[in-house]
Amino acid sequence: MLLDIKGLDVAFLTRRETVKAARNVSLQVEAGEVLGLVGESGAGKSTIGNAIMDLLEKPGEVTAGEILFKGKNIRGLSEDEMRRIRGDEIGMIFQDPQTSLNPLLTIGQQLVETIQKSLGLRDKAAADRAVELLEGVGITEARARLQAYPHQFSGGMRQRVVIALALAGDPDLIIADEPTTALDVSIQAQILDLIKGLCRSRNLGVIIVTHDIGVIANIADRVAVMYRGEVVETGPVAQVLGAPTHAYTKSLIAAVPRADKRLKRFAAIDYIEGGDAPRRRIDVQNHWLGAAQDFRPPKGIAVDVKNISLSFVLQKAILKRNRKMLKAVNDVSFQIREGETFGLVGESGSGKSTIARCIARLYNVDQGSIQAMGRDLLADPRAPETRKARRALQMVFQDPYSSLNGRMRVGEIVAEPIRFFKLTADEAETQRIIGDLLDHVGLGASAAKRYPHEFSGGQRQRISIARALASRPRILICDEPTSALDVSIQAQILNLLKDLQDELGLTMLFISHDLPVIRQMCDRIAVMKDGAICEIGENEQLFTAPQHPYTRHLLDLMPRMDLLEPSAVMPAEG
Repeated sequence: MLLDIKGLDVAFLTRRETVKAARNVSLQVEAGEVLGLVGESGAGKSTIGNAIMDLLEKPGEVTAGEILFKGKNIRGLSEDEMRRIRGDEIGMIFQDPQTSLNPLLTIGQQLVETIQKSLGLRDKAAADRAVELLEGVGITEARARLQAYPHQFSGGMRQRVVIALALAGDPDLIIADEPTTALDVSIQAQILDLIKGLCRSRNLGVIIVTHDIGVIANIADRVAVMYRGEVVETGPVAQVLGAPTHAYTKSLIAAVPRADKRLKRFAAIDYIEGGDAPRRRIDVQNHWLGAAQDFRPPKGIAVDVKNISLSFVLQKAILKRNRKMLKAVNDVSFQIREGETFGLVGESGSGKSTIARCIARLYNVDQGSIQAMGRDLLADPRAPETRKARRALQMVFQDPYSSLNGRMRVGEIVAEPIRFFKLTADEAETQRIIGDLLDHVGLGASAAKRYPHEFSGGQRQRISIARALASRPRILICDEPTSALDVSIQAQILNLLKDLQDELGLTMLFISHDLPVIRQMCDRIAVMKDGAICEIGENEQLFTAPQHPYTRHLLDLMPRMDLLEPSAVMPAEG
């Protein structure tokens, strides 16, 4: 047995109370086996991984149980002894690549340093090994990319670098904490194949922590389901996913977006505590947000993108011919009809988020034109018509943790767009609107007095949506709005976006690497590859009869779940 956890308890001791993050957890991992650990946020999944690595943040501590690694109890080892085990024998892939990488060091410096420390290689050999690792996790032009900094990589590419770092020391056990959260289906498939291949060829043990049931179905040999710090169900993947016995497992499976057909709403998750938050329906005719209906686009086209291109400098040089450029967006054109949800899907680095930032005017395009509600977004930003068009377009960002100012109360965060666009001069009216918006996203007016860190990831994304609505937009750009959320909270947020669109007649540009989510949310879909659009089609046509080989390739890579009939996996009554 490579890893044997027996009766593990983890507690966080505070002045007010003792919070039990894990209760009597027992898990086993054999060499050459992949164990999936699944459950919603706060279930204790990451806590188990951190306890194995002795990386629990204070005041967290292991209060009971044993952690046997290769037959030796590693609980209670000194910091020096654990430091020798970490990296060399147990590698960890952390969830957030943004905080896992040092922004002041190049990718090459971080990889080479880790390789030299773990394997003792000299500079050139370590650099060659770094290139091999980057190529192995799907990064092209790997040698040139060694000179890049983390901020020059997309979220998915940063995650690949983190995986390369975890593999640098050739460990015997890998703990992967949400390793594919930020990755598109093609890169996700590469990473999962890579992890499975390493597991089999090197006889590695792998613990994969994820909220993605599809990932578990495709990579794990066995799965353990956690709820409120306890393992409520465990067994072979086919047994647990195909015929779950616990009500919580059934609820999780019911929340997974379907890839075979489009549904109007996601299933209500009755068993999962916190369900869909109560909210009042918006009466547009008699509501402050109804003022967004003050102008309509010509010919019903809300967004019109024509022949836009944008390049980034990869390597600077005085002479233009010596510069290395990356064509992030290459002659892209599309239109979004008023009231529809238009999806952008493709690999990480394909240009999806770059296009969103171009439309939101966070990036300046090299060429082309962008119109929103019939007004030129690239015109003088001080012009009243341009300002009006930019107010009509707002963005919900991917990461609910970094997109909100942690030093501001929620009320002030939501008030910023109202004050910036001078939508009301009355402060009492502003406060009433803030409370009303927070009610409509299911948080309640009392949330205005609290700070972002007091909310869960799903609640923070609701705050982001309320902030976006505060400028009374006609168009919402949603850039991977649920990629950091577990399936149950994802269902709540996507249902909220559907409701708001129906009530306010919003137009949405929805960006995601998750094809089943795209299937459920979008009316039309554009597939991107290498900065260009290779196919645009209606939802049903694209998923059932794709025209482009790359679209067919993406659909073939989509994680599949061999479940029983839907009635077998719906939440149990009561």
